[in-house]
Amino acid sequence: MPPLPPPERSQLLETTASLDARKIRFEINRIQLPIGVQGLFGLIRHPGASLAVPITDDGRVVVLRQYRFAVARRILEFPAGTLEEGEDPLGSMQRELAEEAGYSAARWDPLGEMLPCPGYSDEVIHLFLARELTALLERPAGDEDEDLEVLHMTPVELDQCLASGDEALDGKSITAWYRARQLLGL
Repeated sequence: MPPLPPPERSQLLETTASLDARKIRFEINRIQLPIGVQGLFGLIRHPGASLAVPITDDGRVVVLRQYRFAVARRILEFPAGTLEEGEDPLGSMQRELAEEAGYSAARWDPLGEMLPCPGYSDEVIHLFLARELTALLERPAGDEDEDLEVLHMTPVELDQCLASGDEALDGKSITAWYRARQLLGL
């Protein structure tokens, strides 16, 4: 596969409006695109995030069923979280795996990055495969608004959820699962 071309930067001409919200910033910018076109573009600035596909020693996949207010329902997803200021992606994921799923991992394999919504957000999610898990005696306190349930599924059960559509999975989790399966040879 040929290497990716270098990024082509747009030219920020003016920020006409902005609003800071929890962990993100909304901006309306006048931008000149690399092809010379100028216009107003809405943009969500995001500090980045990390996600892990945790696999137990017996081959089960640790998945969260988490309430998401934007879609007003519970969805399946892998442990993930927003990078804190100055935090590296792996350190963030180690913290999130403990807080959300109650595990630590001795083996971490990178699964690359993904851009979940590049049409309107600069968010980059760093994906990992977490193995050689150890259950923590006590889960550290997570975010106050997290409403989640920890599930253990076989790879076949997770694939059936994806195929049936009976439970929604978010795009970052589907991408990470696909990449993890490739690395694991499943």
